[in-house]
Amino acid sequence: MVYIVYDLEMTVCRKKTHISEIIELGAAKVAERDGRVEIIDTFQSFVQPLKTPIISKGTIDFTGITQENISKAEKFNLVLARFLSWIGDEDYYLCSWGPDDKLQFIRECRSHQISMEWIRNHNNLQKQLTTIRKQEKHQQMGLKAALEWLDIPFSGSHHRAMDDAVNTAKIFVHLAEEMKLERNEYIPENREDIVVYKTGHFTNNPFGKLAGMIEEEPFAG
Repeated sequence: MVYIVYDLEMTVCRKKTHISEIIELGAAKVAERDGRVEIIDTFQSFVQPLKTPIISKGTIDFTGITQENISKAEKFNLVLARFLSWIGDEDYYLCSWGPDDKLQFIRECRSHQISMEWIRNHNNLQKQLTTIRKQEKHQQMGLKAALEWLDIPFSGSHHRAMDDAVNTAKIFVHLAEEMKLERNEYIPENREDIVVYKTGHFTNNPFGKLAGMIEEEPFAG
């Protein structure tokens, strides 16, 4: 089992009639190795948007992603194919910070007529943290605030997919034994095809037995 902690950067929309498109995908692969939970690999790619190949100044200012980055990038279907190849054949969980990135993946897959069966075992780590902290839903923490709460230094630049994915993965690693991830399959949801970018299942603790495993015998990996 591997844990894919990912983040998306999207075009910034100033009008309600405009729909955001993915312009960067970043991810960190987390797994148990020799009895330790750690980041074992990363993935990053810019994505050329289909409807707005020329990105706005607002998008550039917000993300730091340039028109040159986008002009040289592959379109979503090719980037997604490389991303799924990078995930590999092992069973996986998908993890993001908040619900928006999952909805954006769904919308783009629909737009490109790509199967969504791969969007499975998806978990919202922001929601997980709210549960661990015993907070109300309206008290959900932002990524930087969560890192500060755990005394984890923020690395890189905010609103860049690779950096945000790695920082989110650090939170996951830190709280792995308290996480209760859900296994699930993709189910269509209301209004899931509208995302405007703005600033049969069971629960399972994937690392709950880690301490016991270490005590009983060395972890083979």
